[in-house]
Amino acid sequence: MTSENVAEHATAESAAAVSAKGVDDQLINELVSRAQAEGLQLTGEGGLLQQLTKRLLESALEGEITDHLG
Repeated sequence: MTSENVAEHATAESAAAVSAKGVDDQLINELVSRAQAEGLQLTGEGGLLQQLTKRLLESALEGEITDHLG
């Protein structure tokens, strides 16, 4: 990879990170708002945080095993 390609790749990653950050903020705000509107606790047993953590860990583990097994 040339220095020019590295610079282009870094710029593309930065732009993607900024774009993803904006989407992430919108999604998080929507999730929190909907949870509160529906009376769902944000923390604690069965709360939004527990559900998100569970899904995130399951997804990460699935990705790891898929990568490991090919």
